[in-house]
Amino acid sequence: MTQPFSLQPLLNIMQERTDEATRKLGQLLAAEQNEKSRLQMLEQYRAEYAARMNDATSQGVTRMVLRNYQEFLARIDDAISAQRQAVQSSENNTRAGQEAWKTQNKQLKALDTLSQRHDIRQRYREGKQEQKLQDEFSTHKYSGKEPQDT
Repeated sequence: MTQPFSLQPLLNIMQERTDEATRKLGQLLAAEQNEKSRLQMLEQYRAEYAARMNDATSQGVTRMVLRNYQEFLARIDDAISAQRQAVQSSENNTRAGQEAWKTQNKQLKALDTLSQRHDIRQRYREGKQEQKLQDEFSTHKYSGKEPQDT
């Protein structure tokens, strides 16, 4: 009779936790990519706006228009700075998520290895028992006796 793996409930829990860590890591990676895309968009917008300001100043503008361009560029620079911090924070969260996933995965693999070893031992025992029954059957078949159930 096959004995169930005594740590199977724990293995199931670890599998669920690893699945959750994998899902969370996917979300963190997506969030990081989103933050990086926003930063890239802001930097591109700033470059375009700075080019417009250069074009306008080369054609001659009033001090008020130039000051408006400069103030708006300063606000864009502030937004870029804030977005860089958001990217850094997101990268830190992703690294933490990767470490959590690695830890969970390592624990799951350890339990899975124990489960596989248990299965191998069970198959070995069953094979041994089956061989014993076959040997008994063969011995009794040739001796003319019926095998007894044990």
